[in-house]
Amino acid sequence: MRMIFKRKTLCFRTAKISAANDKTNFFSFAILGFNIINKKGWINKMENMPKIKIGIVAVSRDCFPESLSVDRRKALVKAYTEKYDATDIYECPICIVESEIHMVQALEDIKKAGCNALCVYLGNFGPEISETLLAKHFDGPKMFVAAAEETGNSLLDGRGDAYCGMLNASYNLKLRNVKAYIPEYPVGTAEECADMINEFVPIARAVAALNDLKIISFGPRPLNFLACNAPIKQLYNLGVEIEENSELDLFESFNNHAGDDRIPDVVKDMEAELGAGNKKPEILEKLAQYELTLLDWIDAHKGYRKYVAIAGKCWPAFQTQFGFVPCYVNSRLTKQGIPVSCEVDIYGCLSEFIGTVISQDAVTLLDINNSVPADLYEEDIKGKFDYTLKDTFMGFHCGNTASNKLSFCEMKYQKIMARSLPVEVTNGTLEGDIAPGEITFFRLQSTADTKLRAYIAQGEVLPVATRSFGSIGIFAIPEMGRFYRHVLIEGNYPHHGAVAFGHFGKTLYEVFKYIGVDVEEIGYNQPKGVRYKTENPFA
Repeated sequence: MRMIFKRKTLCFRTAKISAANDKTNFFSFAILGFNIINKKGWINKMENMPKIKIGIVAVSRDCFPESLSVDRRKALVKAYTEKYDATDIYECPICIVESEIHMVQALEDIKKAGCNALCVYLGNFGPEISETLLAKHFDGPKMFVAAAEETGNSLLDGRGDAYCGMLNASYNLKLRNVKAYIPEYPVGTAEECADMINEFVPIARAVAALNDLKIISFGPRPLNFLACNAPIKQLYNLGVEIEENSELDLFESFNNHAGDDRIPDVVKDMEAELGAGNKKPEILEKLAQYELTLLDWIDAHKGYRKYVAIAGKCWPAFQTQFGFVPCYVNSRLTKQGIPVSCEVDIYGCLSEFIGTVISQDAVTLLDINNSVPADLYEEDIKGKFDYTLKDTFMGFHCGNTASNKLSFCEMKYQKIMARSLPVEVTNGTLEGDIAPGEITFFRLQSTADTKLRAYIAQGEVLPVATRSFGSIGIFAIPEMGRFYRHVLIEGNYPHHGAVAFGHFGKTLYEVFKYIGVDVEEIGYNQPKGVRYKTENPFA
């Protein structure tokens, strides 16, 4: 499948931040909408992830009235369809599961209906064996929820005891080594259980997506860049495939795309996106050639996998051989829903993909880069925002953040690389201050001894000019100083962190738990007064 990008409506954010003195309200920006066109015609953006369809199967213990589960299931489905997307769910109508035979019938029905996730609904106490066998034999993410009692006027024949049944269900799941999502408080009314199922949708989407993901990487990590090196064994444990390629293979494919007749259309699309920020028009043809190279590589190498992410190379030889840096192209693919990490950061790429699937939005990968100068803090942050200096830092990368996540954007050269190379081979960065708003900083990582570890911290990007270069923002996370020391440093995490634009900590935490990260290995920014294990109690 060969793909060319077209935009329907485009708006370049012309507001510009002066390096020294423009601190006005420059942060209004327009979201850029775009679609992908291929041989089959127009399709929507963010197609690089599954659509979740949850089969709702009600279960009943044979000594309880079956009507309890039937009526409660109908009420649950009604509550969901009135509030959320009805296509998210499928009501299994064949039977109420009371036995192993019913379990097989229900399993066949939801498979036939195309369900790729399962909700086992305890309308009453439930058959602990049959219901957990259903979860065991269903190939996909699953959850368990239970019905609360409706009224004090019906606690004789109308009492279901699902509150009790959930305990036995969890015990049986553990006996059978079956992973399932159980909400924080899994017993509720029809409306409350509908909300729980809706919260499960992005969790299920992420878990399902990992089982069909291929990460394509190019080259080893750059010299003196051991920080992002990690064993790939855990990728296979998660169900992820990886294809590791040589930079030479990529370079050959790039050269074979010279003169590709699709290049002019991609250049026009880039020009429309950049608008007045198109400061390096001479490099767009090469960037378009590279973008098509990556898209065609995905098409040719995806194999049996449905979803793809890329861990790309960008230095030290990339600039001199390709004649540009790939940052802008990385941003465009990431915006499409195909995350591209920098510096062959495989677990950074994996983290970006998880964030993309959960948020259904573009993410970015940034260095946890530099402290905020005290004078900048005093002038622009103190007294205006409820953060200490140590709560703030700058997140930065050369120019890989999607244009719709920047307050303004300009095509530039990579300032750091240009200190030792000709400027013309460092063109290709998309620079601008990251748009303010809520963010989640997170990362999934394998340790050197192949243990999964993760961190999650919610905060925001402040509407404060960075006075710097690259794709960059001033981030504020409560108790960041302590989190930096006792999670990031103590946990031996590399400097790259994935950024999702919104607060997704709750969902990320459940996804990490589901895929096997020990809860003791999920770090977060603990509130003041809650001591980290490694924190000096006398400090």
